[in-house]
Amino acid sequence: MEEPKEKKLLQWHPGFYAGLQIELEEDADNLEFQNEYQIGTKPKEIDVLIVKKNMENPVHKNIGRIFRKHNIIEYKSPGDYISIDDYYKVYGYACFYKSQTAKIDEIKIEEITVSFVCEYKPAKLIRHLKEQGCRIKNVEPGIYHIEGMRIPIQLILTSQLSKDENLWLGNLTKNLKERETAEKLVLEYGKHEKDPRYQAVMNLIVEANQEVFSKEDEKMCEALRKIMSDELEERENIGRTEGRIEGRVEGRVEGRAEGIIETGMEIGLSEEDILGKLQKKLDVSLQKAQEYLHMFGKQMV
Repeated sequence: MEEPKEKKLLQWHPGFYAGLQIELEEDADNLEFQNEYQIGTKPKEIDVLIVKKNMENPVHKNIGRIFRKHNIIEYKSPGDYISIDDYYKVYGYACFYKSQTAKIDEIKIEEITVSFVCEYKPAKLIRHLKEQGCRIKNVEPGIYHIEGMRIPIQLILTSQLSKDENLWLGNLTKNLKERETAEKLVLEYGKHEKDPRYQAVMNLIVEANQEVFSKEDEKMCEALRKIMSDELEERENIGRTEGRIEGRVEGRVEGRAEGIIETGMEIGLSEEDILGKLQKKLDVSLQKAQEYLHMFGKQMV
């Protein structure tokens, strides 16, 4: 009996970062995105920091309407959740971010927002916040405002987001079931197939939901293959080019190795001395130098 294959560990954060930029593309000129922004001198990273350039221009996208000048985003991958301690940790990050400036009160507390993004509702956290006197307001599908804190905070539940308005973040999941949604993703991706952000999030969605994009749905697979054919061909071309380059380099190195060995043997150098020259001249390991000596030395005996 064959052992079950180990599931590939998916890297969700790059896909989320790409999807976030896609969702907020309409306001991209007014937003500066910084991935894994480090605060302080010790390892403390904000998942995503979005700095709004012009405060007079509102953000139109639903997930960004709460934004002010400095916007801190905490993201949890599918299957993970936001705990009570996660909430206070990120709230602390926001306060720390405010304080790490050259001038006192350079970043105003009124200029900061925090967004928590996860797939499903964190029931324990919501119950805790309500016990603390906070109000949880559902402003639209998948978007909740946490009222009663000094800093404006929103909770974004990707499983509840509108699949029309938030196509990419709303489908950043391992549980994609609807064939129509998958087709819509493929069609939309086809319009932006050269954009690395779309490539990152689409590749992740396909990898996480292989059953929906499986060979059983020939129409779907053919559309996906057609869209991704250029990318696959480009990768193959790069591989062939790299192979040719490696072959040429190896050929030149072998030629030099043969010359060094032949000269060394002609002037009566010991095997140890020839190995030393091979290592020094070619910058290779002792094992590789011995392989060259075996390969060319035997031929010249």
